[in-house]
Amino acid sequence: MKDFKYVWVIGLAATLLIVVVPIILFVSASETPTHDPWQSVPERLPDVSHAALMNEPFATGQDVTRACLTCHPSAAQEMAGTAHFTWLSDPVPLEGRTELVQTGKANLLNNFCIGVQSNWTGCTRCHAGYGWGDANFDFTDVNNVDCLVCHDQSGGYAKAAEGLPAEGVDLLAAARSVGTPTRENCGYCHFNGGGGNGVKHGDMDESLYFPAEEQDVHMGRYDFQCVDCHKTTNHEIKGRAISVSVDNANQIYCTDCHTGAVHEDTRLNQHTDSVACQTCHIPSGATREPTKMEWDWSTAGDPNREESTHEYLKIKGSFVYEANFLPTYAWFNGTVGRYLLGDPLDPDGVTNLNPLNGDISDSTAKIWPFKVHVAKQPYDTLYNYLLQPQTVGDTGYWTTFDWVSALENGSEVTGLPFSGQYGFAETEMNWTLSHMVVPKEYALQCTACHGESGRLDWLALGYNGDPMIWGGREEQ
Repeated sequence: MKDFKYVWVIGLAATLLIVVVPIILFVSASETPTHDPWQSVPERLPDVSHAALMNEPFATGQDVTRACLTCHPSAAQEMAGTAHFTWLSDPVPLEGRTELVQTGKANLLNNFCIGVQSNWTGCTRCHAGYGWGDANFDFTDVNNVDCLVCHDQSGGYAKAAEGLPAEGVDLLAAARSVGTPTRENCGYCHFNGGGGNGVKHGDMDESLYFPAEEQDVHMGRYDFQCVDCHKTTNHEIKGRAISVSVDNANQIYCTDCHTGAVHEDTRLNQHTDSVACQTCHIPSGATREPTKMEWDWSTAGDPNREESTHEYLKIKGSFVYEANFLPTYAWFNGTVGRYLLGDPLDPDGVTNLNPLNGDISDSTAKIWPFKVHVAKQPYDTLYNYLLQPQTVGDTGYWTTFDWVSALENGSEVTGLPFSGQYGFAETEMNWTLSHMVVPKEYALQCTACHGESGRLDWLALGYNGDPMIWGGREEQ
């Protein structure tokens, strides 16, 4: 009976496509959206050449910043107050907590390189500042702001330990080249998070420096720069990453630019009540370079195992990489929960470090595509909480290959007691997919989700089955 009903519904749908759709398209023709990609993007002002403005040699990065401040006196102060510099959010409410919390790279654990605390000299190679080598870094000293990491256009600027300029960098050439940030500036850190190209996000890697249009329609076909969507005011860059943020303030939405009836087909516009734009327009992740999907720290330290960048490294353990992966789909209302240092875990289960908020009954939630990264990372078997190891430096795990001392050193910095007993617990993290947006010709078609071989698990999403047969969200 079920098979008969399925065939009947598909037949009816086909009939409606032939008879009704032309009428719908005619009725909605007046609502046809504009296809001018630049209509909602602020016009970029032309860069001012600094070639004649920077004349003296610079000994340090701070010297460059001081020179910048002679003409831009408020710029570094603005930057010093942003999450890009502090690596912390403003205090925000978090479900299950009685007090406001600050979240960010500075104080959170992840399931990649695990955490910054005790590892500053390595992690802050991607900090927009100079000299963050320990817990005493002075965030109030505006001379510690790194102007060049975002504005250098010489192509020769690079950062080393503590975020200082790498040896051999020509600071004068970099200072003379400054201009509007490009994909190369942003990608220097964001494409290489987690220790390598494409490791973390699943929708950002070095292929986006010069992407083909079928890979990313915004950056490839129209040559958008990151700042065209991540609009910036007073150095506050718009956007949120749920790896560190729990709220959706200062967020970017597709509808910031794509307003009104964004599709010529009314049925597709109706989908946007329940389905995120990304779900159809980002059919797969890591479309050019593989991304890390699994990381097992428990296998690290084996001197006899052959090393391979995408399979095993003695200092980090074993990995699984994947390209063109099928996203995981889930309801998401734009906010997440967060595992904080000291939170208990179930060692026999999987600890989600940033569980998604939203379900089928949440009118603010939509079905989104995600990369889900799973890992095994160290935890205290007596206290049942995750631990922050020191991995970087002479006393870090990457030098000593001694987990006990690495966990002791990390715990001294975090203030979280370590019993001396450790194991490895399973964790997972969710990463939204919002880049690598394909042209509409390559977006998902109806049968990609609806039908016997559809990619969505309707039961897991809270439906009784495929809504084409069983009805839509409002009937649940």
